[in-house]
Amino acid sequence: MRITGLRATPVAVPYLADEIWAFGRRRGQVSVLLELETDEGLTGIGEAAAYPSAGIVLAVVESLRPLVVGADPFEIERLVRRIELVGTWHHVRATSPAIAAVEMACWDLVGKACGQPLVNLLGGRFHDRVEFFYYVARREPAEVAAEAKRAAAAGFATCYLKVGADDPWEDVERVAALRDGAGPDMALRVDANEAWSPGAAVRLIAELERFGLELVEQPVSGRDLAGMAYVRGRIGTPLLANEASWTRYDQLAVIRAGAADVLSVDNQMDGGLLNLKRSAGLCEAAGLPVVKHSLGELGVALAAALHALTATPNFRYANQAYGALLADDVTAGFTGTLASYVDGTLSAPDGPGLGVRLDPDKVARYAELYRTDGASFAFHDEDVLTRAPALPKR
Repeated sequence: MRITGLRATPVAVPYLADEIWAFGRRRGQVSVLLELETDEGLTGIGEAAAYPSAGIVLAVVESLRPLVVGADPFEIERLVRRIELVGTWHHVRATSPAIAAVEMACWDLVGKACGQPLVNLLGGRFHDRVEFFYYVARREPAEVAAEAKRAAAAGFATCYLKVGADDPWEDVERVAALRDGAGPDMALRVDANEAWSPGAAVRLIAELERFGLELVEQPVSGRDLAGMAYVRGRIGTPLLANEASWTRYDQLAVIRAGAADVLSVDNQMDGGLLNLKRSAGLCEAAGLPVVKHSLGELGVALAAALHALTATPNFRYANQAYGALLADDVTAGFTGTLASYVDGTLSAPDGPGLGVRLDPDKVARYAELYRTDGASFAFHDEDVLTRAPALPKR
């Protein structure tokens, strides 16, 4: 089998509520859908989050065309290495989502050609179902509490909230509201996105720990492993590395520095599902659990990652996905919306390959929305465009 064609389609899908983080917000998910056609009539699908932008992803995809077209999709290792080395994309991080989408589409083709769901090709089912957290959009405390109640009613066991506000005491109020709405048994996770200095992190986490935190994610700069280790040794809550651990090489450095208790891994940030499996194995050898990070994804990328998570032992915590935010999707059947979740968990699709299919009408609708209004989906807003942001905030 040979790849004969490559088609990339950017789409913009709205959120139910804006995603807000320490330095901005976005109103929806922009992804680039990738379709690989073959001489045997099969089409493989992949997805790249628009990181750092859809324009960059599209440019990388186009640069890969001469390396991808004509390749055998079964030779995934060879193709990815050609992209990294011959294509000169060796560990240029902004290109990773596009590379990951190519690899994802190849896996979809391999599974379809074999008549097997991808999980069977990645080691088989270790987990029957995989847990995900409920993403609570950062809003006023009363709204946060209401979202937490919805999470509990939907059967989720873990809530996730962005912290790192300009006024850190607003974070305390929001986390208090989160605990109030979620009840005493829900696991609560907070993510500061590197907003604090080590000293401020220790002080602020001490304030937040009375609400019973499960994990605190990337409280300080991911480039400061010594600072992470300093914070880790002075708090009672396990520290989750994220910006510090986006690739296998970063994860190795975090492990060596003793800088985290749990590590985020991300197939899109490290160029593919095979690398995600390698990341998890590296952490398992160090005795550490992992969680899936997300740049935001629709049903295609969620299904792909879910196959890998299902086949990998040390995904023991709730993972990140965007079901609580997505208003719709471009897939039919299995989607990234809350409709596919059962008590906060997902099961890898049973169909061959990724086990998902695109809905052509929705793809067309959200491709048109990207064409006409894609700029408004960028990860910023009018309130922050004129500021002079700096890290850390405190």
